Amino acid sequence: MKRSLTLLILLLITTTFFGQWNTNYNIDGKGMNAPSPLSPQYLYDWQSPYLGDYDVKFYWLDINVSDVSTFVSGNVTINAESKVALDTFAFELIPVMTIDSFFIDGTKYTSYTYEGDDALFPVDEIEAGTNFSAKIYYHGDPGSGGFFSGISHGYSSQYGKNVVWTLSEPFSAKEWFPVKQDLEDKADSAWIFLTTDSSLMAGSEGLLTKTVNLGNGKTRYEWKTKYPIDYYLISFAVSDYQVYNIYAHPDAMNGDSILIQNLIYDAPNCLENNKAGIDETAEFIELYSDLFSLYPFSDEKYGHCLTQLGGGMEHQTMTTIGGFSFHLVSHELGHMWFGDNVTCATWSDIWINEGFATYSNCLAEEYINGWASGKAFITSAQSSAMSSPGGSIYIPEDEIYEGNEWRIFNGRLSYDKGAVILHMLRHEIQNDSVFFQVLKTFQADFTDSTATGEDFKSVAEDVTGMDFEDFFDQWYYGEGYPIYDIEWYNLSGSFFMTATQTTSSSTPLFKMLMDYKLTFDDGSDTTVQFNQTDNVNNFSAYFGKKVIQVIVDPEHWTMEKVDNIMVGVEESESPVFFTVGPNPVKNNLNIYFANLPVNTRTIDVTDLSGRNLASFSSSDNKTTIDFSLFSKGIYMIRVTDGDNTFIRKIIK
Repeated sequence: MKRSLTLLILLLITTTFFGQWNTNYNIDGKGMNAPSPLSPQYLYDWQSPYLGDYDVKFYWLDINVSDVSTFVSGNVTINAESKVALDTFAFELIPVMTIDSFFIDGTKYTSYTYEGDDALFPVDEIEAGTNFSAKIYYHGDPGSGGFFSGISHGYSSQYGKNVVWTLSEPFSAKEWFPVKQDLEDKADSAWIFLTTDSSLMAGSEGLLTKTVNLGNGKTRYEWKTKYPIDYYLISFAVSDYQVYNIYAHPDAMNGDSILIQNLIYDAPNCLENNKAGIDETAEFIELYSDLFSLYPFSDEKYGHCLTQLGGGMEHQTMTTIGGFSFHLVSHELGHMWFGDNVTCATWSDIWINEGFATYSNCLAEEYINGWASGKAFITSAQSSAMSSPGGSIYIPEDEIYEGNEWRIFNGRLSYDKGAVILHMLRHEIQNDSVFFQVLKTFQADFTDSTATGEDFKSVAEDVTGMDFEDFFDQWYYGEGYPIYDIEWYNLSGSFFMTATQTTSSSTPLFKMLMDYKLTFDDGSDTTVQFNQTDNVNNFSAYFGKKVIQVIVDPEHWTMEKVDNIMVGVEESESPVFFTVGPNPVKNNLNIYFANLPVNTRTIDVTDLSGRNLASFSSSDNKTTIDFSLFSKGIYMIRVTDGDNTFIRKIIK
């Protein structure tokens, strides 16, 4: 799902733009976050434990819907297998919806209670391991709300059309049909039968297997999907639609095709205005099928239902969408692999959905529009991720609750930082064919299932043979980003550099492979790579010529801020070399010395007039000076070993 900053600004007024690219900068200071073990059925504390007593096998929705009202009526069948001896059947449905009748295997039960939004029906005991069928007749109008409303009504003033659509992510399926909202309990298949006025059309998942004219001014559209599906990916949209079909031809299909079925308002100019954006879908499917594996629902279709949704929602095989921009279409399609075929096992691991879909968008830019476009996309994501100092991609369980959906879909963390660390992982691997093999293996290993960030880490380690423990501790569970101070100098044809890393938040160190572009005095240049393994690293290389410029991360592969790049001693000067950080300084200033022969050094702090403010002696490779009592201004750090003197400028 994708939202934009525009959506946040306009959310209380209208829903006219696209995006689930929300931005929430209030999630800070949470420290290092580690996952808790998963239970076989992952239920939240507001859900009844009875929901864990069975596994869903099949949903069959047979409901009446309209384009002018959010009122829903009909019945839902849930085929399931009992995991324990079951004497209470639970499902989720908000109490404003009326339960008309309830059956288990044809036996009617009338007594039930509600706990929160969970309906609990005492039933004759069902033995463990038994397949059974529950059928619920119901009706009601949950009302049309905001982005996280289960069902919404809108009107297109541009095209003069009413439309009603659903959006169940993350906890809103219960607002419009009886359901078990457990990410790890995918149904094996689903039927969605939608009865509406014959002047309208209703779209949903899978294939439209039959259109039945009921003879009373009503038509039933029978959609069926044979693929496993998570509860929140079941949907419908209904309006006065026309159908526009196109086809994708991935190389893996050897000349066969994938149907792309688009339900567009049947109004003058609607198709013409959106055709170019829709047509790009075929190229996206072909690209992603090469990069990730064949489109996972190729036996059915991909498609779009145009609505007044302020963004897009990746309903399996049929995205509900508010427009057809390059970014929105490519993002939502990326979810068919990351989010739909492989779904996050918990909302704490929403990165599996949103970080990967956002990076899919980046890859579409890179492979279709060129490297410069891909770099511009990831640079923007890096800037967004570093616009606030803290926050982790992984979401601690205690931050996941109803009414806190914006934390799950935090644009800065789940989306932008999530995409950035995939780009960084690609850089760490240093081999695109291996990186994309990681993605393909992840798809193969977890197809039709759910996965956590730890699962992806394990796949990446298995495929590459590399250890990503530190990478995930720092970038996925950790918070913030690195800040660099670089000092360099030339000596007898060799290049020497000290990279000092501080960080923006609680993560003390980001170990990372860093690129540096070096420009020489003869006009040539080269890019070198150094591994930052500590807060201070010294690097050197022999080039036989003089470096005159250093650029950090020239291609924007990694995420960092650079405070200073300072030139140290020249060839004609003595190599008394040290670096300082952070600079500017607030409290403690650290002075780090290169690994040169140790002598007792005198360290003086002076103002710009040369007046000595403090003096220290040290032979350690690291010295810390308390700057908290100094007033704001510019100071000089002067270091001498008795023979040589070197000076650095400090800002307080």
